[in-house]
Amino acid sequence: MNKIVECVVNYSEGRNKEDIESITAAFIGVEGVKLLNVEADSDYNRVVVTVAGDPQVVKETVVESVIIATRLIDMNVHSGQHPRMGATDVIPFIPIKNMTMAECVTLAKEVGELIALRAQVPVFLYEAAATASHRENLADIRKGEYEGMAKKMTDDRWKPDFGPQQPHPTAGVVAVGARMPLIAFNIDLATTDVSIANKIAKAIRNSSGGFRYIKAGGVEVKERGLVQVTMNITDYTKTPIYRVFETVKMEAMRYGVSVCGSEIVGLVPMDAIVESAAYYLRFNNVDKDKILETQLEGL
Repeated sequence: MNKIVECVVNYSEGRNKEDIESITAAFIGVEGVKLLNVEADSDYNRVVVTVAGDPQVVKETVVESVIIATRLIDMNVHSGQHPRMGATDVIPFIPIKNMTMAECVTLAKEVGELIALRAQVPVFLYEAAATASHRENLADIRKGEYEGMAKKMTDDRWKPDFGPQQPHPTAGVVAVGARMPLIAFNIDLATTDVSIANKIAKAIRNSSGGFRYIKAGGVEVKERGLVQVTMNITDYTKTPIYRVFETVKMEAMRYGVSVCGSEIVGLVPMDAIVESAAYYLRFNNVDKDKILETQLEGL
């Protein structure tokens, strides 16, 4: 049976279109891999690239793209609203079809080893691929960001799993891991006060006593004159989008602020959208089998 793996690579470049096109060119015109989505954000100065396909082809093209990003992106002059520690910041592998999590872990390790060998960028394994419990959480690995990584890596607890014992001089470090599908979800607040977004993020995220499957923070989006509560929903089946959205609306009311929009970054499982539609429209007989396109699959 054909195996399909998804990879959602985050690069620290959201402004230079030519560089983004060069990085994503590694996935174009290659049999066995499909470029599903490219989503760049100039405020975050970050691009999220989603690809899927045959595991071995995905592995080869991801490594090639990392080599290109290492050449093009200089973290010494990088700035943006999103936390980051490397030119290629994070590479998660996600099982989609006929793939197990164990196979994704193996794939993550193979990719990490190749990146260290071919790009000379240190690699930390995270989530299901982590080699120690304190490395499972991406936020813990990324703490200190690019600027603090050299000092951090002098601690034996933070020696990389692959590659040099110090950050690449311009490309920093990268985290490579395996995980289940997550939803990158941002909620817009009609204010320029980022402290309000930070307070709301603290109220909803797991690390501060909020929802078990939420990682969240506050960011300022200057171009749009607002702030966001930016988050990852790591298990939408247990913490659905609508529940988080309604909670953020309720928390925002405490500060006299309204929610004025939201956005999905990258791709989202259909079930997650159907579930939220059913909540807001009060459907009592809907599931993904009611979606016309679902019934047309395979025709």
